[in-house]
Amino acid sequence: MYCPFCSFNETKVIDSRLAGDGWQIRRRRECLDCSERFTTFESIELVMPRVAKRTLEIEPFNEEKLKRSISRATEKRPIPSEKIDIMHNRIFHYFRTLGEREISTKLIGEKIMDELKKLDEVAYIRFASVYRSFTDAAEFKNEVNNLKKGKRKRESQLSLSLDSLDVK
Repeated sequence: MYCPFCSFNETKVIDSRLAGDGWQIRRRRECLDCSERFTTFESIELVMPRVAKRTLEIEPFNEEKLKRSISRATEKRPIPSEKIDIMHNRIFHYFRTLGEREISTKLIGEKIMDELKKLDEVAYIRFASVYRSFTDAAEFKNEVNNLKKGKRKRESQLSLSLDSLDVK
């Protein structure tokens, strides 16, 4: 590692610790020539899959588009930014470790909707309305009803599983 101050090519690591939810290593270094200290971050380099669009074009995965989509859906919602960041990192990590060379925009959209559904129902509906190109209020209503049905189903399954426990 070259020193950013004097360009000497030998440095020593003074301290290392995890950063970025455990996906990075933060290293504090010292130049062996000028004794200046600086910080570096080390992370795994995995090749992101390319994205196959509906128009049959293929383009590189764009993390900024992912962030922008999530940001628009969660805008003005009472969701802590840490939770949004964690969700973004979970989605990005999923695609980075998927092992596919190409993924479809449909797969990306569905994964975002799955994560938003767990995080915030309003953000989910916002994203779904744009992603699925809702054209009228009936489509909104159907999506909200499907969301309610799924929620009721999960609640009844939870109730059944709690009832099956033999508590004395």
